[in-house]
Amino acid sequence: MENLSVQGLARMIGTGANLLYVVTDNERRTEAVVVQTTQRLKGMGSPYVWTCTGGFSRDGEAVPDTADPLRALDFAAVQPGPLLFLFKDLSFFWSDSPYIIRKLKDFALCARQKAIVVLGQEETVPEPLREDLTIFHQGLPTIAELTSFIEQLRKREPLLAKACAAEPELSGKLAVAAQGLDLSDIDRAVRVLRLRNEARGEDIVRTLFETKQLIIRKSGIMEFVVNDTKPDQLGGMENLKYWMERRERAFGLETISCGSKLPKGILIMGIAGCGKSLFVKAIAAKWLLPLIRLDMAAVYEGSYGTPEASLRKAFKTAEAIAPCVLWIDEIEAGISSQGFKAEGGAASRILGSFLTWMQEKRAPVFVAATANAIEMLPAEVLRKGRFDEIFYVGLPDIKGREEIFRIHLERQQAVAGEFDLPLLAGSTKGFSGAEIEQAILTSAFDALAEQRPLVQQDLMVAVSHTVPLSVTMAEQIKKIEAWAFKRAVPASGKYNP
Repeated sequence: MENLSVQGLARMIGTGANLLYVVTDNERRTEAVVVQTTQRLKGMGSPYVWTCTGGFSRDGEAVPDTADPLRALDFAAVQPGPLLFLFKDLSFFWSDSPYIIRKLKDFALCARQKAIVVLGQEETVPEPLREDLTIFHQGLPTIAELTSFIEQLRKREPLLAKACAAEPELSGKLAVAAQGLDLSDIDRAVRVLRLRNEARGEDIVRTLFETKQLIIRKSGIMEFVVNDTKPDQLGGMENLKYWMERRERAFGLETISCGSKLPKGILIMGIAGCGKSLFVKAIAAKWLLPLIRLDMAAVYEGSYGTPEASLRKAFKTAEAIAPCVLWIDEIEAGISSQGFKAEGGAASRILGSFLTWMQEKRAPVFVAATANAIEMLPAEVLRKGRFDEIFYVGLPDIKGREEIFRIHLERQQAVAGEFDLPLLAGSTKGFSGAEIEQAILTSAFDALAEQRPLVQQDLMVAVSHTVPLSVTMAEQIKKIEAWAFKRAVPASGKYNP
């Protein structure tokens, strides 16, 4: 499916294609492309535009008695060319009307120097028309289009010109912030300056960001994650931190944040409660990227169409707000070798869609997938090239546990230096980060209930009452560790890529 452009549409019509279908979410922008195309084609003039309420109109003049789609098609068939007919609402009628399908097929067979362009929001078209239709997709504006549009706005918006003069890099920031949005969204954001009557570029950037949040909420299967996590809130995980720092040194934080050198993604597997999700949040915050979470349960439940359609919608939404971090939590719940074998149809198509998108995506979307049971994932997902790296997050070592105690004690407004951290770390061997955090929270609550400060004894009591996951799920954890040995880079310890 080719992305719609003036050049591409003119080329197809010039080579004789006379029945075209455009998948679009922005009717006005698509109509503008069609109008520009007719201006390039010799002798064609303005297009006839059809709606189900008003029928045909051209240059503001209505054509009577053409609101019925069959009458409209009859009118198009008898007009002498060269002409172009733009049907905005025809896709709502053709699925259950053999008459409309037949008239369109006859038009495709007989029309000369004429073309029909049909707009629609769904990628599916009636099967009998597939051989006659040329299908386009209305893509989002490129970075060059966004930059050009912002320059045009500068010329007609004095406040924007003033904001850009005060902040020379603002035009570039706006172009990056607007990636995945339509030109009308930028126009609305610039109006913020008019309402405030002051030249503040940060208000425009914030409005664009809020527009992206709205797109995520509308999708239903995506969740915008409010995120202020920092890497220093992570205990241990030296290798993961080093991996992130190397990319920052190689490409620069600004380059990564604007999406031009954004890595493909990482897969983080390991034991529950050891910080996989926390690291995903930290990397998005450090790289100044919006974080969106994909709910695989919502993909499969069918509320937003078939699982394949829901997944395509999720990927399209992620690309629409790029650059961003797409967080697929517990990826094995939606893409697994067991599901692939058991369910066949939907599961295999989900797997195929995911693999194709990961391989072919060009939008700056960093995929951060987490998994507790990585052995459930198909080999196709784990092969080199899908992700930049696969990391294993195990139970924290003694140094990591010390850091975790320090981080969470400071969160409780306690002075970490007043506690014997080596003793606490030594007494929590086999504890996950989440279990250490819960022990501190329990201790802090007990101390607060007794109206006194938190002390070492509170922590020791809470630790003694905790049975860690490494004990209750010892066999499962050993199985995970055995799988990860030499198959994944350990998150902690000396970096060894």
